[in-house]
This record gives sequence, C-alpha cells and structure tokens, in this order.
Amino acid sequence: MKYEPKPLPFKKALIGISEKTMAIHHDKLYQGYVNKMQEIAEKLTAFEKGEGLDTANQTYSALRALKDGETFAVNGVYLHEYYFNILGGGGKPSGALADALAEKYGPLDNFLNYFKACGIAARGWAVLCWDTHGADLQIYTGDAHNQGGVWGAIPIIVLDVYEHAYFIDYGSDRAKYIDDYFQNLNWDAANAVYAMARQIKRTV
Repeated sequence: MKYEPKPLPFKKALIGISEKTMAIHHDKLYQGYVNKMQEIAEKLTAFEKGEGLDTANQTYSALRALKDGETFAVNGVYLHEYYFNILGGGGKPSGALADALAEKYGPLDNFLNYFKACGIAARGWAVLCWDTHGADLQIYTGDAHNQGGVWGAIPIIVLDVYEHAYFIDYGSDRAKYIDDYFQNLNWDAANAVYAMARQIKRTV
C-alpha cells in the first residue's frame, strides 16, 4: 500500500498553536501513522493471499494483532488529515455549515460550548460529523483513534485533544487550546467537507 502523506494545507502562523507543536504533530506523529499504516498493509498481504489463515484466533494471533493495529493506524492518519484540513482560517463562522449548526443548536455559542465540553470530556477526539443514517449533524467523541467512531458518519470538524496537540503551548489548559482552535478554524474548508458529506446517502 502506497500512501503519500498530505502536506499542511496552510502556511500562516496559527493563533496560540506554535510552529514547534505543528511540526511535531504533522511531520513526526502524523508521518509516523502513515508509515505504520503502510507497514501493516504490507504485512497483511500474505494473509490476503491466503497464507497463515489457519492461525487466526480471537484471543491472540498475528492476524488479529495486525487488524487491530490497522484500524488504529488508518484512523490515526485520516483523523489527523481532517484535523489539519480545517486549520489556518480566520475563525469566523460562515456558510451553510454555520447556518445548519445555528438551526440545530440555536445561537452558535450553544454549539461551540457543547463541542468544547465534548472536547474536555474526551480523551482523544471530538468530531462534528454528518451522520448519513440520520441525515443530521452529530458530535461524537473517541478516547482512541479506533474507539468512539460511528460507521456511516463523515467527519467535518475534527478536534484532536490528545496532549501532544497542545501541551507544549498550553500546559494542562485544554480549554484555552480549544478556544484558540476555533479562532484558527477555516470555515471555507469545513463548508466544503459539509457540502460533500451531505451528498452521501445511506445505502441500507
């Protein structure tokens, strides 16, 4: 499996989030997930060709370990790409997504406060999604890359609340980090994902 890491989609300095944090986050951590995703895919090739399938076991087996690692690494790649994709903006809510959030939550501050609280409560991720089953916006949280996600939900606004995302700049003040995250939000990028997600219809 050949997967090229995506460069940061912005050049400007972010409010509060330092270049050092972003370099570690993107160039080392995210790149590491891409590398592991490719390594796992290569190791799974033998199983995909039918080798060693009789060793599969739910307690422990090489196949089980690889498949578990696969979901962690792949989601680690994809969630970080969603996260980076919507940074680098001016933070002013606009467009169809802002209108839809206001319709669902009332004043936009209600959404921001709820999303922030979800980010405080989660151990890994807070994600605003378009849930294709309910055809509605929902906020889901996850304590790990491969925990908490809902199948059929398309991430739109993805907030990384692991300590690596903010501790250098904010210490333990996660709340301030989340406030600055929204100051850096690129609503044009978020609106583009929202428009795409709304075109996806549930299939069952």
